[in-house]
Amino acid sequence: MEDLSTAGGRTHKVTMSNRRICGITGVNDVLSFDVHEILLETEQGMLMIKGQELHVSRLMLDKGEVDIDGRIDSFTYSDVSGGAPGKSESLLSRLFR
Repeated sequence: MEDLSTAGGRTHKVTMSNRRICGITGVNDVLSFDVHEILLETEQGMLMIKGQELHVSRLMLDKGEVDIDGRIDSFTYSDVSGGAPGKSESLLSRLFR
C-alpha cells in the first residue's frame, strides 16, 4: 500500500463498519457538527460527513483522532488550495470555492 504520511507526520485514515461506526485519524480540527453533518479539517483537506443521528463519540485532537457513530450517508473532501494553511483567507471562503 501507499504511504499516506504527510509532512506533519500524521496519517489520514478513515475506517468504517456497516455505515454506523467510523474512526478517523489525521484530524486537525472539528469545525462544526450536528446530527446531520460533521465538518472536519484533516491532513488531506476538509472532510464533510453527512448522515442521520450522527454523534462524535470520541474526540482526541491531540492525537488527531475522531470516532463517529450514526447512519453515515456520504463523505465529501474539499482540498484547501492556495498554499499553506493559516493565510489571511477565511476558512469558509477556502471551503466553498
